[in-house]
Amino acid sequence: MRRLAAGVLVFLAAAGLAASAAPSPTPASPPVERGTLHIYQGGRRVTISVEIANTFESRSHGLMFREKLDENAGMLFIFGEDTNGGFWMKNTLIPLSIGFIDRNWRLIEILDMAVAPDPENGPFNIYVPRKPYRYALEVNQGFFKRKGIDVGARLEMVIPK
Repeated sequence: MRRLAAGVLVFLAAAGLAASAAPSPTPASPPVERGTLHIYQGGRRVTISVEIANTFESRSHGLMFREKLDENAGMLFIFGEDTNGGFWMKNTLIPLSIGFIDRNWRLIEILDMAVAPDPENGPFNIYVPRKPYRYALEVNQGFFKRKGIDVGARLEMVIPK
């Protein structure tokens, strides 16, 4: 009987180790609104579909755990007032570019953000613009360059009713 009890304990201990080594489930993304963003520069218009992160929860979760992002898609972060907070790439699996936008919907800075060596534990770079912003747009890394969009571009948000 002692052998059986010892065997059960070894099995339970091994099962516990295997369970703790298994990846934790990916948290569900908070619900977000969707919209269309037009970007104007040099007489051209670029249109992208955006998920709108306008709550603390949706801004905190951002694009975490995504394995891909469509070329003409992004996430628009909306803040209630001007801010100068930074962004990081915790649990973010795709390289991104971030455009910081002022309260007048003008693009004021673009930064490229690399995937962290260990996306879950870091270390993490903090990406902070030089000026306060009201909105931030995350897209696939290099999107702004590929589309010929630079600082000074004007943006317009269209939210379906």
